[in-house]
Amino acid sequence: MAPVQRIRPEGLVSSPAFSHVAVVPPGATTIYVGGQNSVDAKGALLGEGDAAAQSARALDNAKTALEAAGATLSDVVQWNVLFVQGADLAAGYGAIAAKLASEEPPLVTAAFVAGLGVPGALVEISAIAAVERD
Repeated sequence: MAPVQRIRPEGLVSSPAFSHVAVVPPGATTIYVGGQNSVDAKGALLGEGDAAAQSARALDNAKTALEAAGATLSDVVQWNVLFVQGADLAAGYGAIAAKLASEEPPLVTAAFVAGLGVPGALVEISAIAAVERD
């Protein structure tokens, strides 16, 4: 089976942090990870007021969810990162950027929002992954 193809076309900004297009081959299993916040297993918010701490924990939670479905961070095709308006984007993204870096980076969408479902949450991370199955 062919691998997921990540494309950074000529004519669009070239960045080592993200690709613009991903092509998932036939036969791959697609995995969707719903929005993850900086909460523990009981739902308690961790890192109150700290965008970096919350981003790191939300990514750890997304990694746990991916692993439960047989995927890894490198299988992610698309990350969606929502920050609450006023949160420190540089600190939040800086806390997770190294874990997302790769030779063929995934697609990334980041946005500021008015609020999130978890009171006090500053960030929410969701993902779409594709796993090549034999």
